[in-house]
Amino acid sequence: MASGLIPCDPLHFRDLKTYKDRLLAEQIKTGHKDAVKAGRCFIKGRETMLVCLDLTFMMGSMGSVVGETITRAIEAATESRLSLVIVSCSGGARMQESGLSLMQMAKTSAALARYDDAGGLFISVLTDPTTGGVTASFAMLGDIILAEPDALIGFAGPRVIQQTIRQELPEGFQRSEFLKKAGLVDRVVHRQHLRTEIARVIDYVGK
Repeated sequence: MASGLIPCDPLHFRDLKTYKDRLLAEQIKTGHKDAVKAGRCFIKGRETMLVCLDLTFMMGSMGSVVGETITRAIEAATESRLSLVIVSCSGGARMQESGLSLMQMAKTSAALARYDDAGGLFISVLTDPTTGGVTASFAMLGDIILAEPDALIGFAGPRVIQQTIRQELPEGFQRSEFLKKAGLVDRVVHRQHLRTEIARVIDYVGK
């Protein structure tokens, strides 16, 4: 979908290592250029646009390449009138790209708004963990939101929240089952049943 995109270091970011060195180490470790894969596929015979974040590459964090790849996939799904499935597994926006990373939240959300206006079906699949800027943007904008059992889903982590508000959090706070009871997730589905559930949703909506 966006095979020519390569992450760079526009801010010349450095902590204990340079961002360039971190990217190179992740690319060697995973064999991938960044934390996302996207393309057309068939889910039990239903042609679909599929995007998957890769937790093994910098915790599936969203930088410029991830945001651009997702946006291009959404635009391709809009043009081809395909259902869209995004599988999220992420620690959030990538701090090494600072504001450029945060801009991807708005860009992906705007692309989804145009996709929705065109009548597209977006199925968002949340895995463990789905947090930070990913949760605060495209991951929670699905027409249907499916989550794997016991997945951690939220913006800030429960420890940060508890320290901030100085209150005990409810049991299971920010887990899939808790969010389903709160109405933020439509179904909790084990991974082995996801293909069947996604195909069922596509058939029901008629996309």
